[in-house]
Amino acid sequence: MTKDNGRIVESLLVNVGDAAKMLNISERTLRTITKRGELPTVRIASRVLYSREDLVEFIRQRSQSAKRE
Repeated sequence: MTKDNGRIVESLLVNVGDAAKMLNISERTLRTITKRGELPTVRIASRVLYSREDLVEFIRQRSQSAKRE
């Protein structure tokens, strides 16, 4: 989140460190999940970023599969 003219603006994309914190996992685990194709990334220049929407969807999918087991 950043402030813009006194307003709080929430970023649509987050970096690897922030995404890992949001999922409460290590950056290494996040990279493994990403390499397996379980979580999409957005590349801008040399940066690897994650969509907040994709992170929420990833959690939803995991929650639903855990309920079925």
